[in-house]
Amino acid sequence: MVWTGTWVSDRLGIELAGDDELRGLLGLALRRNPKRAHLLVSGVLGKHVPQLPSVVHGHGVTLGRRVRALLGPEEAARAVVLGYAETATALGHAVADGLETAPYLHSTRRPVASVPSAGGFEESHSHATSHLLLPEDPAFFDRGGEAGRGPLVLVDDEFSTGNTVLNTLRDLHACHPRDHYVIVALVDMRAPGDAGRLAAFAEETGARVDVVAHARGTVRLPEDVLARGLRLVEEQDGRTADPLVPCAPAVAPVRLELGWPAGLPDGGRHGFTPDHRAHLREALPAMAARIIDGLGGPEQAGRVLVLGFEELMYAPLVLARALEEAGLDVRFSTTTRSPVLAVDDPGYAIRTRLAFPAHDDPADGPGERYAYNVAGGGFDTVLALVDSAADTPALHAPGGLLAQLATAAPRVALAVVPAHTPVPRTPDRQEPPVLPAPLRGPDFSSYEPDDVGWLLQDLSAVRLEAPVEEREEAVQRGGAHYAESLPVEYQPTEEYQELYRDALAGSAARIARAVGTVTELVLAERSPRPVLVSLARAGTPVGVLMRRWARHRHGTELPHYAVSIVRGRGIDANALRWLAAHHDPADVVFVDGWTGKGAITRELADALAGFPGFDPEIAVLADPGSCVRTYGTREDFLIPSACLNSTVSGLISRTVLRDDLVGPHDYHGAKFYRELSGSDVSRDFVAAVEARFDEVADAVDQQVKEAASADRAPTWEGWAAVERISEEQGIHDVNLVKPGVGETTRVLLRRVPWKILARRGAGADLAHIRLLAEQRGVPVEERDDLPYTCVGLIHPRYTRGATGADGKAVGSA
Repeated sequence: MVWTGTWVSDRLGIELAGDDELRGLLGLALRRNPKRAHLLVSGVLGKHVPQLPSVVHGHGVTLGRRVRALLGPEEAARAVVLGYAETATALGHAVADGLETAPYLHSTRRPVASVPSAGGFEESHSHATSHLLLPEDPAFFDRGGEAGRGPLVLVDDEFSTGNTVLNTLRDLHACHPRDHYVIVALVDMRAPGDAGRLAAFAEETGARVDVVAHARGTVRLPEDVLARGLRLVEEQDGRTADPLVPCAPAVAPVRLELGWPAGLPDGGRHGFTPDHRAHLREALPAMAARIIDGLGGPEQAGRVLVLGFEELMYAPLVLARALEEAGLDVRFSTTTRSPVLAVDDPGYAIRTRLAFPAHDDPADGPGERYAYNVAGGGFDTVLALVDSAADTPALHAPGGLLAQLATAAPRVALAVVPAHTPVPRTPDRQEPPVLPAPLRGPDFSSYEPDDVGWLLQDLSAVRLEAPVEEREEAVQRGGAHYAESLPVEYQPTEEYQELYRDALAGSAARIARAVGTVTELVLAERSPRPVLVSLARAGTPVGVLMRRWARHRHGTELPHYAVSIVRGRGIDANALRWLAAHHDPADVVFVDGWTGKGAITRELADALAGFPGFDPEIAVLADPGSCVRTYGTREDFLIPSACLNSTVSGLISRTVLRDDLVGPHDYHGAKFYRELSGSDVSRDFVAAVEARFDEVADAVDQQVKEAASADRAPTWEGWAAVERISEEQGIHDVNLVKPGVGETTRVLLRRVPWKILARRGAGADLAHIRLLAEQRGVPVEERDDLPYTCVGLIHPRYTRGATGADGKAVGSA
């Protein structure tokens, strides 16, 4: 076989000298970097070159076992392992796996406001130089017991000059001095002079420094290699151009649910303990089985590439290895920040390049990212694994990573690992005070006391309402969050109330059937004694009805609470603390009214990442967005409770989260509109649906039976549709596109609407939408191609000048 460094070596005179296995481990490529011409491309790292996951993981584990043998069992038990972002994050994990008892941390380029830095260092030759150390446990580097700090094991993919290692050693030794360091790499390529600098550090500090590597050698570079390398890159750029153009994939990627264990960190960014390692190992077979099922089995999956994401390497690696052990033909690699020239030649290590915009809102600003050797790799399926911080509209946009992968493989799938955002442990952190009991009617809400307990604080005495137009302008200009104030409650006209009554009479049985179906699925699949926790406030009427069904059909009294979740800010952590103190988190089932594009579904999954035991899967009455697997129906129809605001939801406002009102140990807030009791239909709505329970019982049994054997895996069709509509309408913000009857109603009641897209022939389900649109002067555009009954578009680029004198919406500027 041709050595994959031949092309560069022939043109620039770069040579590798050393151990015989060097050429089997390394190839060469050219960087797009004015600091260094060449790149040593590892064939066993899993970063730039797709490789068998057992090979990638095995090389790291072997190094870890060699370190364990070097240290001996007692010192190995006191060691900590530190890896380097981004290329060595998985390698460091694997070394810690080989050591077996060591906790692991890797450096990161993603700052986290809640975690103070424990240090940092510079990687002088890199295109992105600064590394942060952000351990969740501030005592991470002090592990070792009474004997003092144990050995520190530093892991990188290769040592070329040793500058990065020396920077790290000096910074850490100044803060956490110790007497033993072990430097680990796949290859040690330092020149003799560079090796001497580590010896000088050891002599200066009195510390022992050992180096463990699979192979050793040097890189011989001509004096003018940097200038010649830059010219060669320019020359190749002039000859070739990326064949890829920004485009949307013809078929939306398949979204797979991993079932990632609650509370398990996604990697070593903030620390990964031996207990975490054991928990992940136990969960891997079930997650691999879910992936295989989601891909339709080994034959349909074909040759698979599991593609990790920048620093997120270890979780995709061990999932890929679990797939390999299950019999799939699988390879592993990851995306990267590193700009490298691609040359389609068998003697060059980087044959193809996919380029796409960063999609995780990086702290250093937007930029281009890359996936190498994916195109042309002969893969039938590419499974992209990202963390939830990177599951953004940019990931799914035309020209984004998923679209580019679709040009390189017939099938693209996506799985998301919850990004771990820790609560830092500090010596002086106090346990929060005891939280108050839930609020109940009639003191707070018009529901029966047993129907729901509200894990909220009562802000009824606070003036929070603002005109819709003022709120919209503040939100879109970035000066406020939508949860910091309340819209003025819409008071329906008699004509609108009549539409609501007609809608309830016509759909009560349909709603009862969906309530029965979702409740029976929860009882059969989630817990025989579930604790229903509705997401206030749209989920609360559904939670009340599910509780009533369980009592009516089974004689079971289910606990039911309502909690606040806020898009962009997460779920009420204090409410979760109360729930965990009073119930088994494994029994908690979160309930919502419906899905639109799935934003709250994702928000909940992200928010629960730091709360072990809670299951983030939501149960909903209607799932038109195909975002969950526990639902009563996937039809997009009128749920009458969506027609009104507080008067069908126990007279409770939407929830409020504002720093001057909600302290660190407070529940989120809401108001009880006692003054609207004359218009309240909350109990009437529940009674009207409950009255139809008996007549739909047989239909529910049949529907549950069919659901048990059906493929209910989320496809996220709603999210894809919203992205398409956002782009075709020129909005370019999925948060301003609200799909489905329920969300469209909210747009008309609470936001400044721009236009309504309605499926032609939708009929009675849209009667109230048309009336509200007429009252607010909003155009309704009939469409034949909508996956939803209707879609509400919030006015883009909104200012109060974009409305008429009466506040009615007008055309976009």
